[in-house]
Amino acid sequence: MMNKIFLYTAIMILFAGMHSCRTAKKINTAIAPKDSTAKNIAQSVNDSIKFVNAVKGNMQNNFIDVRSFSAKIKVEIEDAQGKQPDVTAVVRMIKDSAMWVSLTATFLNIEVYRALITKDSVILMNKQKKEVQYRSLEYLQDVTSIPFDFGTLQNLLLGNPIFFDSTNVSFRKRENFIMASSVTAEFKNLLTLSLDRCLLTHSKLDDADVYRNRTADITYDKYDQADGRCFSTSRE
Repeated sequence: MMNKIFLYTAIMILFAGMHSCRTAKKINTAIAPKDSTAKNIAQSVNDSIKFVNAVKGNMQNNFIDVRSFSAKIKVEIEDAQGKQPDVTAVVRMIKDSAMWVSLTATFLNIEVYRALITKDSVILMNKQKKEVQYRSLEYLQDVTSIPFDFGTLQNLLLGNPIFFDSTNVSFRKRENFIMASSVTAEFKNLLTLSLDRCLLTHSKLDDADVYRNRTADITYDKYDQADGRCFSTSRE
């Protein structure tokens, strides 16, 4: 930009030397829009930086980080065979340590499964068959072909973004929402945030490896205040 302005100015000065002072007045008129454009660009860049920093700050404030967590969750399942019986899940969690889950068939009020998940293992109890399975977390990763760890499950439960690199992210502002895009080694994640408070409303995950073609679509809705934090009480 500066080289172009300098060249343009030099040419106009030479042109003015060949004519009268009236031409010199035209030089000032011609250069002014360039200066104005440069100021506008600088202001636009400054506004963009402020916007990005504000969104990052709000996302950080919205991130839920707790020592312990407990919840009763109504789970509605629909698969290729159609609507399945509803399940009630009781969950208790200690941060970065353990997650205990009890699954009950809602219409029968009969406990079906219990699970204890730690950072490196999963213990699954089938209450109906009276069987207990001991598995490593790596085993479940292989079976599901999903590279989740305890932290991923923890964030999924709390309603935080998963497979999202906050240090490598781009933002786009739309009329009624904000888009945040990030790419990790496993997934490309496109988040939709509310315009007012940058609350997470939608996450679209696509596999970084096009040949595996894994994808996930998560919606976050019905935010309530819980211990001073905004918590999504409805997920799909």
